[in-house]
Amino acid sequence: MDEALTGRRVLWGAVRGQWRDVAVSSVLASGHQIGETLVPVLIGLAVDRAIGRGDGGALLLWLAVLAAVYLGLSWGFRLGAGAGERAGARAAHGLRTALVRRVLDPRGGAADGRLPGALATIATEDARRVGAVNVAVFAGVAALVAIVVAAVVLLRVSLPLGLLVLLGTPALLAAGHLLSKPLERRSHAEQERAAHASAVAADLIGGLRVLKGVGAESAAVRRYRRISGESLTATVRAARAEAWQNGTVLALTGTFIAVVALIGGRLAAAGDISLGDLVTAVGLALLLLGPLQVLAWVNTEFAQARASAARIAEVLASPAAVPPGDAEPARPVRGHVRLTGVTCGTLRGLDLEARPGELVGVVAADPADAVALLRCLGRERDPDEGAVELDGVRLTSLDPGDVRREILVAPHDADLFDGTPLDNVSAAARLDARAALTAAGADDVDAAAPVGEGGRSLSGGQRQRVALARALAADAPVLVLHDPTTAVDAVTEARIAEGIRALRAGRTTIVVTTSPALLAVTDRVVLLAGGRAIDTAPHAELVDRHDDYRTAVLA
Repeated sequence: MDEALTGRRVLWGAVRGQWRDVAVSSVLASGHQIGETLVPVLIGLAVDRAIGRGDGGALLLWLAVLAAVYLGLSWGFRLGAGAGERAGARAAHGLRTALVRRVLDPRGGAADGRLPGALATIATEDARRVGAVNVAVFAGVAALVAIVVAAVVLLRVSLPLGLLVLLGTPALLAAGHLLSKPLERRSHAEQERAAHASAVAADLIGGLRVLKGVGAESAAVRRYRRISGESLTATVRAARAEAWQNGTVLALTGTFIAVVALIGGRLAAAGDISLGDLVTAVGLALLLLGPLQVLAWVNTEFAQARASAARIAEVLASPAAVPPGDAEPARPVRGHVRLTGVTCGTLRGLDLEARPGELVGVVAADPADAVALLRCLGRERDPDEGAVELDGVRLTSLDPGDVRREILVAPHDADLFDGTPLDNVSAAARLDARAALTAAGADDVDAAAPVGEGGRSLSGGQRQRVALARALAADAPVLVLHDPTTAVDAVTEARIAEGIRALRAGRTTIVVTTSPALLAVTDRVVLLAGGRAIDTAPHAELVDRHDDYRTAVLA
């Protein structure tokens, strides 16, 4: 992804990607506007050539022409608006797809420092605003065509009127652009605050059970009220800027139209133009109010779209957390994992090995050591020093996507997707999903019952066991589990430990935990302290050797 991506390039890409529909809608909408502009011209001709002469037949003819013009401009508007809306929807869809692709990019980096709710707002509301630029483009083109046609007609009626329109319109457009600058700034702030409020709301809903458990509802409400209030303030300021811009532009536009009508009236009074020409001039002056208001609206849309495009560009141009690699994993993957002199986060020269088919436990006195180890094994971060290898190939030389296909790191706080437990486990299953549910001790969970968003309809233990079953069913050559049984009882935990050992037989498995039931079924355990491996032995031997180990796993 180009890290120099800008908001303007996002805007241009949204229009360029839908240029066919934008072009079609612009042509059809321009046809509609030309028809609108012809209406006062035809009325003026009817006044001079039919009403002024008392010719009823000619009047009927001009009325028929007007009806035909109205029919054409009506269909032009319908078809043009449809093509424009289609272009806007497709552009927004393309941006949402690009954002999701960037967020899910194995190299990471896009979600760093951003709450999920903020990313959701960018992928929905901001993408919609940028997609709407296509609608603004065709509407703006049609409005300009209407102004040009009206100016040409007015030039034929009267040179002063035509020049007034040709010179006054650019001045109005420039004024509208300048007036949109405060709106652009405030719109950006509005979207930032709204995204933050949405993210905090999603975060609070996700942790609702915890908040109720610790009695922190009042504090959570106060926090959200403050953040929501800041969002409201930013929204009101943006709305005030939009109202001020629209009101000022409308006042300028009305003054401009009044000047056109006044000059036309004086010319008619002086006999320089006919009564029909005066009707045409006044009609065109009133008609111009619509296109000029459209251009003011286009300015507003572009101001908001530029702010949203800048936010989208920030995500799309986020630097990758890890660089790509061009090497291929050794085939077949044996699952030999080796860390040599790894310094990363709190790890300091860590040496650790898991041989093919081995079930290895890891106990970290400092939880930060466990987190750093998991990030290195999943290639969410590359070591500052040392190397992490899979079957003798450094992970830094492999593509992050390849690494995660061969080394599955199952985090402690894994979420479930909406659907059923069986849907979640079957999503990427290579093994029988029900066998995985049994091994994870989740065979008592109704596999066909909806789990709700994030698995909230399940208890904490049920959710954890279904997530473990999903990880087991993937049957990755190397599986790394982080505290997979913290929410289950001791009897279930012992059953899960045996299930993991049986189902993962012949596959490399690393369990980062302090659970004695899980550690008891491992082939050996590596004890970490101070960011280093200070000992490795079977669980029972480490219990006898180290007081710190006994405290960590038996306390």
